[in-house]
Amino acid sequence: MIDPTTEPTDPVPAPAATSSLHRLRLIIWAVVLVVLAVFAFFWLRPATSGEVTQRPAQGAFTLGGPFTLTGADGKSFSSAKLAGQPYVMFFGFTHCPDVCPNTLARLVRLRTQLGKGETPFQIVFVSVDPERDTPEAVGSYAKLFNSPIIGLTGTRAQVDQVAKQHAVYEAKVADSSAPDGYTMDHSAAALLFGRDGKFVATIAQEEGDDTALAKLKRITS
Repeated sequence: MIDPTTEPTDPVPAPAATSSLHRLRLIIWAVVLVVLAVFAFFWLRPATSGEVTQRPAQGAFTLGGPFTLTGADGKSFSSAKLAGQPYVMFFGFTHCPDVCPNTLARLVRLRTQLGKGETPFQIVFVSVDPERDTPEAVGSYAKLFNSPIIGLTGTRAQVDQVAKQHAVYEAKVADSSAPDGYTMDHSAAALLFGRDGKFVATIAQEEGDDTALAKLKRITS
């Protein structure tokens, strides 16, 4: 008979039942680990060329970077000399009949219209035709605009590298009507950089002066 004064106690699983429960727990944990491993594999593996990858955030876009070319004095010119100064870069060549002289003349005019002194920002002209544009040639060309312009050239490899850094298109094109039988195709936009050396915006040929001035005010503020 059961003594009514005795408190009931928890049933003790039989040894066989305890063993089964232990195996079930091991199986569950094994399944969880497999799921985590599969998830980690697909999350961490590098994307292959055939897959769509996430675009970088807008603020993460970078253009430009440190470079070294040759100045009009024939000496090495490092981009470090532009540190702390806003500047506008334009890639062209001294034999250019229209786009280059028109763009540089416009930049000089806009700099004056900005009304912040003689050089509120630097104008940097990089030749994409180093075979003809010697340091002396870019120096003489820059002086034609009667305002400070930093003329730069370099070896073909240096110029190609700097153009690539700045996403600038440039190509030598045969043209029997041009001096020396060729001309240079190149991007026509001017690239604007702030005091921190970071790319800010472009000025395209078709943009109005009001829009261009607003951008220049932004990098010189």
